[in-house]
Amino acid sequence: MDFYQQALKLHEQHHGKIEVASKVTVETADDLSVAYTPGVAEPCRQIARDKSEAYRYTAKGNLIAVVSNGTAVLGLGDIGPDAAMPVMEGKSILFKRFGGVDAFPVCIDAATPEEVIETVKRLAPTFGGINLEDIKSPDCFEIEETLERDLDIPVFHDDQHGTAIVVTAALMNALKVVGKDLSEVRIVLNGPGAAGTAIIKMLLAAGAKHILACDSKGILSEKRPAGVTGHKLELAQLTNGQGLTGSLADALTGADVFIGVSKGNLLTAQMIGTMAADPVVFAMANPTPEIGYDEALAAGVAVMGTGRSDHPNQINNLLAFPGIFKGALGVRSRDINSPMKVAAARAIADLVTDQERSADHVIPSALDPRVAESVARAVARAAVETGVARQPLPAEWA
Repeated sequence: MDFYQQALKLHEQHHGKIEVASKVTVETADDLSVAYTPGVAEPCRQIARDKSEAYRYTAKGNLIAVVSNGTAVLGLGDIGPDAAMPVMEGKSILFKRFGGVDAFPVCIDAATPEEVIETVKRLAPTFGGINLEDIKSPDCFEIEETLERDLDIPVFHDDQHGTAIVVTAALMNALKVVGKDLSEVRIVLNGPGAAGTAIIKMLLAAGAKHILACDSKGILSEKRPAGVTGHKLELAQLTNGQGLTGSLADALTGADVFIGVSKGNLLTAQMIGTMAADPVVFAMANPTPEIGYDEALAAGVAVMGTGRSDHPNQINNLLAFPGIFKGALGVRSRDINSPMKVAAARAIADLVTDQERSADHVIPSALDPRVAESVARAVARAAVETGVARQPLPAEWA
């Protein structure tokens, strides 16, 4: 099937993928008086007295804004907010289909972090949470950090944290397959942008202790004369305690794990040959991985994962974001903090049983109907335990 042509036909036929549907009927004069004037004045008065009542009387408590300025859309780059709309529509229907969460695309003409921040702050009263999407690095770091600090609703940049959560879940199981421990393995990550930065921080939070980050110039180190500033300097300080320098090939010598969120065909069979026994490789550049699936296995990779659906072990953010927001909204969380993210990763990993786990199966399918509920329960519990929830656990999650 030519998915590009089929997608064009689908989007043209339906004029996009979403619509606004009413939860109530308006067929009679009484219906109109209750749903709109004069009756609607009473919930307005209740919310004016206490704005938290918006969660009771409006859609806010189950409504997410999927926000993008179109500066880093898929592998297409900076294509602008208009061209980003099909992706944000798609994300919105995935929220609904897999998490039961209402979501609406908000594509904004905002070129700078300050403009994005100001716009989202002004929109925030409508929504119970903000999902940032396809915003270029390093702008995305400042935007998320500021909004997390200034808003009292959860803010989540899926390109960063959704990817990190699913990578962590897959790695937990992959290391069980090869009989290694997260705290002991040597990990090399190539591509320290938005996703790569979040992956490193997530793995450290989950217990990893030995990580090297590489960009196009090699290992991130405070000793390197060029290109190690901003978030890259922070990563160098978080990871490379020995101050190692050199190329990606140098970093991989003796490494147990390679994680790629960079560009296609950067990892060679020769590099894999220098890694430790039974290496794990997650080559997630799309559509062309850092190394091809068959080539990696032929080179000796024990567990291989990609971002593609036509190979085993697809690292897919769909495993994370619907359940994360479902859980956060379910307890009216103020935040999506690190313990909640680690809880989500463990919940995803635990869905693969000891009997099912193998080199070809370290992560559930993105279409597994159990995933969102399991993630939501774990995230909600972590929110309550860490004091960011404003409501107790629902009975079904207690």
